[in-house]
Amino acid sequence: MAGIAFLRGQQVSLVCGGSMCYDDVAAQTTVIATDTRSMTESEASAETCRIVSHLSPGSSPLFKKTDSVLRGHVVAELTALLQATGYQRAVYLPANPSKGRIIREGIYYVNNIPLHETDFSFDPEFPAKTSVLRERFPDAEAKGILMPDATSLDDIRRVVMKYNDGQTLFAGAADLFKTLSPLTTVRDDNATPGFIRERSDVLILCGSTQSKPLNLGIPIAPMPVEIYNGSQDISLWDTSAYTERHSLILTIPHHHRTGKDAAVHLRTITAEKVKILVGQHCPQHIIIEGGATAWATLQALGWTQFDIEGQIAPGVVQMRADNGTLVTLKPGSYPWFPKST
Repeated sequence: MAGIAFLRGQQVSLVCGGSMCYDDVAAQTTVIATDTRSMTESEASAETCRIVSHLSPGSSPLFKKTDSVLRGHVVAELTALLQATGYQRAVYLPANPSKGRIIREGIYYVNNIPLHETDFSFDPEFPAKTSVLRERFPDAEAKGILMPDATSLDDIRRVVMKYNDGQTLFAGAADLFKTLSPLTTVRDDNATPGFIRERSDVLILCGSTQSKPLNLGIPIAPMPVEIYNGSQDISLWDTSAYTERHSLILTIPHHHRTGKDAAVHLRTITAEKVKILVGQHCPQHIIIEGGATAWATLQALGWTQFDIEGQIAPGVVQMRADNGTLVTLKPGSYPWFPKST
């Protein structure tokens, strides 16, 4: 979201948690990371209401970012938002046609494959057991949440034109946000495979279960299976290559555990390891793949506010922490770069 707004000429801030008054952030667009997908349903609703309580009445229009493959406490959070704001209804449109993710006749497809037949059926917290939106969210429409089809960007534009009346809260993925986001000036998207400016003083964390191997000539330190299983502590994770090469990639090469406890364990352990490495080596650049992993890591580091510097590929955004460290974030379920690059 921050990358899209930046490319459309806006001044953007990203805020991760905290209890600040978000209206005090000096930016045209403020993106508030909440990590509600990792909470329980009641916690997610409460956190949503807490954030809204820090916004001034009549402030800028709200957009609720949701996961593009239906994960999270969608109905609970949108219901909380509708109750806490003046919006009369919500349009929930998680499709990203530009990435091959569409909704046709109420069924979600990824590259023409029904969602429940993809790797998302193995997600540790929200496994896709159905591809039918009304089965995944059976009480949505009764609570004023509309779930239209979208098989193309034109479909998304038509939905926006139909419901953009000031009474509708829009919620969904990047293609919907881009359609809604005002265009002031257009910045060049500096997408390039050379996004690591120097292959030194860089720490890369591949924390998503959807991560694919990276071949960058940088040493890789996989999480030992004993730590993955919880039978050994973090000290077993050998990251000595960082001292020798001044760069490192952390990976989680195991996939047999499922469930919320496993997901929390993995992101907590990796965040702790990153905190140790940052304390020891002070990398100039940290790259994190996976939204929940990014949240846990930034919280462990105590970094909460960032200025956006650029988007180097769709969804791959670079930002600067208050201490000067460059941080690159990337969603876990998309490739690092479009096939064209």
